[in-house]
Amino acid sequence: MDEVIVDVEGHLGRIRLNRPKALNALNHPMVGLIDRALDWFAADPAVTAVLLTGEGERALCAGGDLRSLYENETAFAEDFWRDEYRLDSRISRYEKPFVAVMDGITMGGGVGLSGHAAHRIVTERSRVAMPETGIGYFPDVGGTWLLPRAPGELGTYLGLTGAQIGAADAILCGMADAFMPCAAVPDLAAALTAGEDVPSAIARLRQDPGPAPLSAHRPVIDRCFAYDGVDEILTALAADGSDFAAETRTVLLTKAPSSLVLTLCLLRLGRVAPSLEACLEREFHASLALLAEGDFREGIRAAVIDKDKTPRWNPASLAAVDPARIARWLETRAEPVFTKDRTGPV
Repeated sequence: MDEVIVDVEGHLGRIRLNRPKALNALNHPMVGLIDRALDWFAADPAVTAVLLTGEGERALCAGGDLRSLYENETAFAEDFWRDEYRLDSRISRYEKPFVAVMDGITMGGGVGLSGHAAHRIVTERSRVAMPETGIGYFPDVGGTWLLPRAPGELGTYLGLTGAQIGAADAILCGMADAFMPCAAVPDLAAALTAGEDVPSAIARLRQDPGPAPLSAHRPVIDRCFAYDGVDEILTALAADGSDFAAETRTVLLTKAPSSLVLTLCLLRLGRVAPSLEACLEREFHASLALLAEGDFREGIRAAVIDKDKTPRWNPASLAAVDPARIARWLETRAEPVFTKDRTGPV
């Protein structure tokens, strides 16, 4: 079975992620297949738009294939992340209109493939999240570029808590552009196949997603997540007194302490970063550090391998997190992902 189905239908280049039983989790071969598809579409003058979708009804892409990262050597992860991040960058600047349909679960690596697209569609089934702090990791694939650009402190909230959001909130947070029912996606594909202009096709089929639930919590989120220390955020949430703040604080306390500190640092750095590529470069080196000495392997073990849901974080408390260790994780430790003359996937 082809893990990525690639074809041209009329004027439309189609990319279908095809691991539905695995929620279309992204592995290294899939990255290469998508990259080669983009080469094909770029060279074909008949192709006027590209459409990314996921097979099955449950997910566009639930994230990277964590089991493969756990079971292989660091060199495997290094090659995978380098090519994945280059692909995310390429999608962000692709020369033809790139449309991503974030139907169903769209998390982690799935956000990398879709969140940087020129046109990002959500449906009533969309569940968008960057849940990495729950597995001893951090929002990568350009998450530290996307999240800081959400209004107020919504991105900080999403990055630290890993909260799942639906269509309206994804649009509010700048992670998607338009809502349409999943039943309308075939109509979108047909319009693009016929060569209709992408913005006009989306404008014709889009609908009102309804109110964004996070809007009601903006005052609490903006106030409590404005700090540059995780301990200060927890203190602010404790002092707030609302049920939402109490629930949010409880969620944060289940996450890997080191990951929370690193994530907040990366989000603040991402806020002033000059480009997506600068964030991806920083994420790449931090990823290698976490695989070597952080909680990432333990997080994968608890969530995917043993599935006991009881990770043993090291350190177990926020107070024990060593700032010098976090600083080391931000150091360059491998060949760069991007160089002056190398900005795309291999």
